[in-house]
Amino acid sequence: MKRLIDAISRGSCLLNVDANSMADIVRTGIDYLVQSGRLPENQSQIVLDGIIERERQFPTAIGHACAIPHYYDDRINDPAVVFIRLKHAVNMGAPDGIATRYVFLMVGPTSHASDHLDTLSSIARMMSDNVCHFELTYSSTPQEVLDAIERHLTRTVLAKPAKPREVTEGLKTSPRLFSGLKADFVRRLKHYKSDFIDGLRAKSIASIVFMYFACVAPAVTFGGLMGSETDGLIGAGPMLLSTAVCGVLYSLLAGGPLIILGGIGPLLIFTIILYQLCQDMNLTEHFLGVYGWVGIWTSVLTVLLAVTNASNLMRYFTRFTDEIFSALMSMIFIYKAIEALVAGFRTASVEGLTNEKPLLAIVLAVGTFYIAMTLADFRRSKYLFTWMREFLADFGPSIALGAMVGAAWWLGNAATLDTLEVSATASERSGMFVDLWGVPLWVKVAAIGPAVLAAVLVFLSQNITARLVNSPQNKLEKGESYHLDLLVVGLLIGMCSLFGWPWMVAATVRSLAHVRALSDTEEVVGNKGESREQIIHVQENRVTGLVIHLLIGGSLLALPLLEYVPMAALYGIFLYMGFVSLRNIQFVERLGWLFMDSSLYPVNHYTRRVPTRTIHLFTLVQFVCLAVLCVVNVFPSQPVRILFPIFIALLVPVRALLSRFFDSDHLAHLDADEAPDEEELHWC
Repeated sequence: MKRLIDAISRGSCLLNVDANSMADIVRTGIDYLVQSGRLPENQSQIVLDGIIERERQFPTAIGHACAIPHYYDDRINDPAVVFIRLKHAVNMGAPDGIATRYVFLMVGPTSHASDHLDTLSSIARMMSDNVCHFELTYSSTPQEVLDAIERHLTRTVLAKPAKPREVTEGLKTSPRLFSGLKADFVRRLKHYKSDFIDGLRAKSIASIVFMYFACVAPAVTFGGLMGSETDGLIGAGPMLLSTAVCGVLYSLLAGGPLIILGGIGPLLIFTIILYQLCQDMNLTEHFLGVYGWVGIWTSVLTVLLAVTNASNLMRYFTRFTDEIFSALMSMIFIYKAIEALVAGFRTASVEGLTNEKPLLAIVLAVGTFYIAMTLADFRRSKYLFTWMREFLADFGPSIALGAMVGAAWWLGNAATLDTLEVSATASERSGMFVDLWGVPLWVKVAAIGPAVLAAVLVFLSQNITARLVNSPQNKLEKGESYHLDLLVVGLLIGMCSLFGWPWMVAATVRSLAHVRALSDTEEVVGNKGESREQIIHVQENRVTGLVIHLLIGGSLLALPLLEYVPMAALYGIFLYMGFVSLRNIQFVERLGWLFMDSSLYPVNHYTRRVPTRTIHLFTLVQFVCLAVLCVVNVFPSQPVRILFPIFIALLVPVRALLSRFFDSDHLAHLDADEAPDEEELHWC
């Protein structure tokens, strides 16, 4: 049906044609294709002779006043469809005895013959719809024909509304206090033992090695940036220590062990803005105390949100919001990598040096990215044995990192490159704990203000990441744990605030990378040859997260060894994680369709039922929302940047407002959490 709609949209619609035989009808259709440039003139006679001969052997008048003459031959370059409505019906010997008035002419190369049966069955259903039949009879323009077909699709079973969004078990607890925490605890406790047993597999080793560097790199990068912006009060050392301790505790205590805690871009920005506000108020010497009080209030508010079952509000978040947030987190990783690589050229220019060092950094970063991407896709290769392909795919990012680190030292330039700088710890303090009582009394109370914004950010980051991890397409089986996980994160933020450590929260990109590293996938090929990966099983366990963070803690004891790793290679891992996350987002795929021929779109549950212009408008709305979040992240005004959590929360009412401007069925298909079950039986 999509072929027919695309053809009519491009003008292949001839109304009130005066013809009295199939030969005249076909000749009229072929002449139109030649005149419109869709069929070379030297192929017109081939098509005409082929269709006439086929009509002699097997008449294509199928009934309901409809005929579908067709011809497929390798000498025809491109497929084409023409809808013809006759001025007067012609008796062509249809099985039901009804004279033919509607002709659907289809031609193309033999490679498109497989689409014919799908299109034939769709046309037969449409012509058996009496309402559509009537509307086609009185349509006076091609647009009215298209409108009649769209109304038919809306009425039929094939275009039935998307499955109503189901509120998952973890988000429909009763409103009583602690009910969500109790339900999560009971749900996950029975799997606690198996969470450790299931982690004792070979795939866990590959996940641990890859995720160790995938967690160390942003910890050091974000920690170093935080240290430079806070005059060393909170730097890479505390960031690594906080990542290790919080990660271990979370792996042991939380319900959802696949989530990886870490420092994230928005929290980094929040901390920097808080420090700048302290400078403006002459509270720089009390910054750690201010930071501690803001963190304690944030912890209290987050715990209250967990106790009062606030995570149930996530039922109002949809794919629309999840995709924008996930794309933003992925873009932060890509941006940080590119920014660091470009900064190398800027530094070389300022210091009057050659570009040898920044060029080598780009080679290492791109090399790491390319090898990791290539090996990750090697699972679908035809070469080597199955276990070899699985090994290379699982260990791909680790192999890429090791190869580029070795290449840097083999070239003899590693010593000149920027490497992991993890030895720079926080400035000297008078004790292990932050001095919370040295700050003025009004600061202790005023800290509630920024703490509200921080709590909103923690709540959204934690729960949106949990929603993405628990997405139906990941095939997780052990149950959700939104409320319990939020409680653990809230308590950990309170602990970090006492020590002056960076706050940890669910890191979207790292968590999704962790899920993919533990997943078994298969390749699914669409009816147009497009391929995609589909997760068939995820190895849910606590071992990988626990060992990853134990290794991060152990790296504090072996800091000199980590300083041999070039940052450029880690930026390649940044790029890999960012791009792999982006290519699994439906929104990003739809962005590419803005520049594609609509006839080449993959056939799925929403392209079949939603008009192309509606798909594009929905995609553009998401793009504008993403652009606003990106602008807010880099906005020079501090008050605007600190309101970043509010802008994320506003995505929910924006999505609700779309129902005023979009058809509700169209929105349901575009915003469905997963493809409906009937997609297994495809039609076109």
